[in-house]
Amino acid sequence: MKNCVLYMFLFLVFISSCDDNDDVSNPVNISVPGISNIVSETGFEVTEADIVQALEAVGPINIVAQVDHRANALSVNKELDSIKVIIFGNPALGTPLMQKNQLAGLDLPQKLFVFRDASNSVRVAFNNTDYLQKRYDLQDVKSLNTIAEALKNFATLNSSGELEINNAESIDKEEGILTKISNQNFEDTYNSLIAAIQNNSNLRLVAEVNHQANAESVNLELNPTRLVVFGNPNLGTPLMQNVQTIGIDLPQKILVWQDNDGKVNISYNTPVFLQERHGIKGNEDLLTTISNALDALTNTAAGV
Repeated sequence: MKNCVLYMFLFLVFISSCDDNDDVSNPVNISVPGISNIVSETGFEVTEADIVQALEAVGPINIVAQVDHRANALSVNKELDSIKVIIFGNPALGTPLMQKNQLAGLDLPQKLFVFRDASNSVRVAFNNTDYLQKRYDLQDVKSLNTIAEALKNFATLNSSGELEINNAESIDKEEGILTKISNQNFEDTYNSLIAAIQNNSNLRLVAEVNHQANAESVNLELNPTRLVVFGNPNLGTPLMQNVQTIGIDLPQKILVWQDNDGKVNISYNTPVFLQERHGIKGNEDLLTTISNALDALTNTAAGV
């Protein structure tokens, strides 16, 4: 009888501790417009490694960069749980999107986002094709179906559950994109931007993507279009500490593109849009700092 009472007591303590953990875990926000995600059935390292291996095994796909947000945070003496972004692309699929709307180059190449959430579950997430369709008005672009299937296959490699899909009905066309017209030609605009980033000791240049050259590699045409990916862990880390999912939209990106009329444009995501999309509460001073930094960099590139 005493043993039964003891077992019952231990059981109630276990249940109580589970409830307490649920109360304080601050579950990760996964109801982000245009993001699909799934819980992995393997650990973080295995999940990420299997995705990289699968991407490398597909010939047309090129991995542009692998961003370890946790390592970047540690490099500036900040703490962050395991978060990585794998940036990859297939020009044969991505170029038709930019042929329809060059601004789509701001969300290309694709990303697979692997992170451990507040409940210690490993998740794989990505910006789904509904997001691309709504934000860039890409209805009837045939390659979207292939992109959707590929993203799903890579994300669910280590999962047998259902993919959770958040639609992008709340996203308007070109919402949250700020575009400036440059006073310089395309090459000077781009080179000025790269120099401004490299000359700032707080910034790290992560990747340069020449969408036009990539299009030519698969015998497709595209106006001059280049993406610059760069970051500042001192500014980005606190945002991910607030809401992990914003890591899919970090590091920052700036798109330099020349339209059919020869006009050179500089475009980027506004921090306010990212704040609203991911439901960030607070960090107002930080977001203002990021806004000012992006404004200064793009003004330099535009020759203002």
